[in-house]
Amino acid sequence: MSARTKVSTAMLFSAVTAAMATSALAAPLTQAEEKAAVAAHKDKCYGVALKGQNDCAAGPGTTCQGTSTVDFQGNSWKFVQGGTCTSIAVPGGKHGSLTPLS
Repeated sequence: MSARTKVSTAMLFSAVTAAMATSALAAPLTQAEEKAAVAAHKDKCYGVALKGQNDCAAGPGTTCQGTSTVDFQGNSWKFVQGGTCTSIAVPGGKHGSLTPLS
């Protein structure tokens, strides 16, 4: 096998591995994960997640977890400690919301 073939094979392997890891992170929350969050007194808080760090619901064209396209996307949510969502301040003078933001 030539050096060029070895490098190409290694690059392909890396790309496939990265794609598989990304798709695993973008999976929707399981019912067990959601029940555990509710049992831990967590609320779904919209508009507070950073880009790619939402827990779910990132709008049309996204699959779920980790798929928000911008920081503080109004239709994506993150689990936060119960009762704290609306007190979380985000840039632009806005706050977290218990319902999707436009």
